[in-house]
Amino acid sequence: MIRVTVWNEFFHEQHDETTKKVYPEGIHKAIAAFLGKEEDITVKTVVLDDENCGITEELLNETDVLLWWGHVRHNDVPDSVVDLVQHAVLKGMGIIFLHSGHHSKPFRRLMGTTANLCWRETNDLERVWVVKPYHPIAQGLPRYFDLNGEETYGEPFDIPEPDELVFIGWFSGGEVFRAGCCYRRGNGKIFYFQPGHETFPTYYNENVQTVLKNAVRWAKPDVRVSSLTAPHVRKIDDMKDGEDYVR
Repeated sequence: MIRVTVWNEFFHEQHDETTKKVYPEGIHKAIAAFLGKEEDITVKTVVLDDENCGITEELLNETDVLLWWGHVRHNDVPDSVVDLVQHAVLKGMGIIFLHSGHHSKPFRRLMGTTANLCWRETNDLERVWVVKPYHPIAQGLPRYFDLNGEETYGEPFDIPEPDELVFIGWFSGGEVFRAGCCYRRGNGKIFYFQPGHETFPTYYNENVQTVLKNAVRWAKPDVRVSSLTAPHVRKIDDMKDGEDYVR
C-alpha cells in the first residue's frame, strides 16, 4: 500500500464563501476522497492549524507521498517543519506540490529559487497539454484536457529546469505555463502540478484526479534511507582485522 498524507492550509474553505461552496469539507478532504478509493492507496489528512502544522517526524516516516496545498499562510509554517519535510524528501519520501504550493517554504527550499511567476484571476479557460505522453504521470490521459475556469499562471516561472516536463498549460488569455514538473532531490521525487485554485472545482475533474493518482504512484519511494549523515571513514589499507570502515 502507498501511504499518502494530504496537507492543506485549510484557510479559504473556512473564511471564503465561494470556496466553502466548492469544497465544503476542505480541499484536503476532496483529494483524499478520490485517492482513498484506490486499492493500493491509503490516505490521511492534516492541516496547518493542527499541532506543529500536522507535521511530525513520525508522520513523515509513515508517509510515502505527501501532497501539499497552500496559498496565503505560507509564512505561518515554521522553518522547523520545513526542515522535517526537506529531510524526509532527501531520505526518499515523495512530495507533490499543488497550485500555489509553488510559493510554499518547502517548495522554495527544495528548488533553491523564488518560484515567482505571473498570475491573474479572470476565470480563463486552461488547456493542459500532455507534452510527455509516455511518462507514468500522463498514463490514461488524452493529448490535452480543458479546465473551464482556472487562475492564470504565466511564464517566466522562476524554478530550476525540470528533470522532466510532463504538462504545459495554455490559457485563453494567451499565457503558457510549465504546469507539470518533475524533480529528484536526494532519494526523493518531487512533482509540481499547477491547476487547483480554491474557487474552482478543479479537483473534481476526472483528468486532474487521474494526474494525481498517477503522480502518487510515480512519487512513491524507490528507497528510504534512515540517515543523511556524512560518516568519517578509515583508510582501507590501514584497517586492522575487525575494524569498521566507518569510525
